[in-house]
Amino acid sequence: MCSTNKPQTQSSKHDPPPPPFDPLQPSIPISYPIKTLEELASRAYFESFHYPFNKSSVPLRSSSSENRGRTLVCHDFKGGYTDDDKWIQGGINENAYAIWHWYLIDVFVYFAHYLVTLPPPSWTNAAHTHGVKMLGTFITEGTEGRKVCDEVFATKESAQLYAERLAELAANLGFDGWLMNMEVALDVEQIPNLKEFVSHLTQVMHSSVPGSLVIWYDSVTITGELSYQNQLNDQNKPFFDICDGIFANYWWEEDYPKQSAVVAGDRKFDVYMGVDVWGRGTYGGGQWNTNVALDVCKKSEVSTAIFAPGWVYETDQPPDFQTAQNKWWGLVEKSWGLVKFYPNALPFYSNFDQGHGFHISVEGGQVSNSPWTNISSQAYQPFLEFKDTPKPDSIQVSVDFKEASYSGGGNIVFKGTLQGHDEFTTRLFQGNLLLGELPLYITYSVKSDPGSLMGLTFHFSSASNENTSVLIAPHEMNKSSNNFGKVIAPRSIGSPETAAPGWIIQESSIEMNGYTLTEIHAVCYRPKPETRNPRLGYLSHDSAPNPSDYYAAIGDIRIKNSKQNPNFPSPNSWLVEAQNVKWNSGPPGSKLLNVKIVWNLKDGSKFEFSKYNIFVEKIPKKAVANSGRRVKGVQEYVGAAYVEAFYVSDFSTDPSTTSSLKFIIQACSIDGVFQKRDDSPFLQLDVEASHQVAIAISDSSKKCGTDATLGRRYIKHKDHQKLMWFDDSLQEIAKNVIVEMVRRIGKLEREIICLVMLSSFCCVSIIILSIILEMHDFVNTKFRIPVEEESRKRV
Repeated sequence: MCSTNKPQTQSSKHDPPPPPFDPLQPSIPISYPIKTLEELASRAYFESFHYPFNKSSVPLRSSSSENRGRTLVCHDFKGGYTDDDKWIQGGINENAYAIWHWYLIDVFVYFAHYLVTLPPPSWTNAAHTHGVKMLGTFITEGTEGRKVCDEVFATKESAQLYAERLAELAANLGFDGWLMNMEVALDVEQIPNLKEFVSHLTQVMHSSVPGSLVIWYDSVTITGELSYQNQLNDQNKPFFDICDGIFANYWWEEDYPKQSAVVAGDRKFDVYMGVDVWGRGTYGGGQWNTNVALDVCKKSEVSTAIFAPGWVYETDQPPDFQTAQNKWWGLVEKSWGLVKFYPNALPFYSNFDQGHGFHISVEGGQVSNSPWTNISSQAYQPFLEFKDTPKPDSIQVSVDFKEASYSGGGNIVFKGTLQGHDEFTTRLFQGNLLLGELPLYITYSVKSDPGSLMGLTFHFSSASNENTSVLIAPHEMNKSSNNFGKVIAPRSIGSPETAAPGWIIQESSIEMNGYTLTEIHAVCYRPKPETRNPRLGYLSHDSAPNPSDYYAAIGDIRIKNSKQNPNFPSPNSWLVEAQNVKWNSGPPGSKLLNVKIVWNLKDGSKFEFSKYNIFVEKIPKKAVANSGRRVKGVQEYVGAAYVEAFYVSDFSTDPSTTSSLKFIIQACSIDGVFQKRDDSPFLQLDVEASHQVAIAISDSSKKCGTDATLGRRYIKHKDHQKLMWFDDSLQEIAKNVIVEMVRRIGKLEREIICLVMLSSFCCVSIIILSIILEMHDFVNTKFRIPVEEESRKRV
């Protein structure tokens, strides 16, 4: 952007330089930008090992385009691609930066100072879950930026070519458009091709990604000058006219938004007036006065573009990030109001996960106690109201990450003071869900202290604007039950066997045909004295709690039209494969495994899952005495995948005690229901074979080398007595395989390699190879050579 860059976090001068990044080599999947025009033009990104992992897995949900002012948020956080978001399969910073006030945002831009900034899929997934559009950034600045422009705008054809390259990236990676930031001066002769570039990109984006946006940043004028207008006027309107909106620079004065609205006419809401949270020349000063500028934009009936809200995190605003973040976004809500509502479609599920924490749970059972971050896991976020000065004698509401959760990494915790006849209620969600003839089935998990009860209220509005509410509460309230149109006692159902003690699953249903669900509230209350008994299922304590102390937590909530859980595909419906398998020596006595696991349904059908949990079971060598069966190993949580692939890196195992590794892929449906692990697809890899060389070759119907990830069948050569004759079509392939294997052995005489290359028949090559391997002690037990396509240990 145009103003002075804010301070950046610097690496120590003593840090060793990172190794060169080779996108073609298998490694832990990361997100990264495109830095050169050559990379963009050549489409090299699509050849990257990391490309399939960078696809967003969440389609844009329920994003409406009402005729109203909109809120665009431009990220610009620590230069982009930090340890908080570049690791696609998750990082280890439990206090990572995140945004969870998505209900105040219409459009999110992932911004950084690279030529092409591609949004990490975690940000796109979190935004799409909440109906927020995600844009990448195309920026040219400085001397190199001018060189880029000279090439891109050399001809009309080159302008169209690069526009199509950008549109192709957005369509394939699953985000919704581009912010165009041309911060270099141009020759006036280049302006027609610049306009062609913007126009063609807008048209191609609209055709390939319906609902997409191309936003022009207020920088270059129609005469080619780099001159920030800080409003919409005749100097930049020609660019505005050929795309979906303009991001006006943030040095505007009070009357500029209104003047811009006049120039835009019936497109006034496509004008996004910039507001810099860091306060660099912005109207009102930004920071804790950001709402001053927002109020002017709202009053002028234009949209707003909030730049760099990570200021709260980067400057360590007191008292802590969670509190400061809620307080700052509370200013936005007070000024601008809500722009998103949910639930607005079914099924609706939330476990209140913010995408970071200290542990991970699945259905009440903790599967990991390691710190983590991955905002792909963000569920629908609650609309918790921030109170700047909460009363000390009231209930405090927060998303808690420390205490064991029911699902994911967080719960909504209600803690504080509640006298015997008092009640406390607070908003959880604000929705816009029209109900039909089918009832709503509602399930939620609760954990609480003795004497602390938790209920839910659902507020409805009819077509004639008549309001009513339904209370779901396990026990009668002391005083206000009559304030509700209907009171329903939920049915407690058994928690999963893996759930920690204390979790109670409540289930109920509501029929409100023709009504619109508008709000969901939590209600904290005490049971009447006569209803207190040990059968309530609350956590027990050695001593009776203080009557005024209150504690309860909601772990998740599920709303749908059917009482039945989804029918997951059977295990044998899946095709699971291992690719890029590599074993390395680890600490003494151990092996380190690197492998890409991919899976899909055999019939090619699509079943909508929110994610996949990956577990591994180390199958021990020793069998149970006289049983003939394997001893079942412990299932260890490895990570979560949001595409049909997961890369396991440097997984350690002991070959002396472990016979094989069984990787289990546990699917989770979009309504929060997990497939049972025993019924999940899996991949089993033999550890004993880890010392053997396996070179993939295609079957005879494919060209050699076109697919190095085929499943494998192995021919055993024991004592060199059995040789495998190949047909003519495989002889050349086999010779290439032998040569490659010889090269891998290393330090051999050049004459031996030449002898193998000159072998006329594959059987001769195999004999020579066997002799060589025996000389080098490679044939100890079994030697295996892949010769044709077949799944390896598939389910």
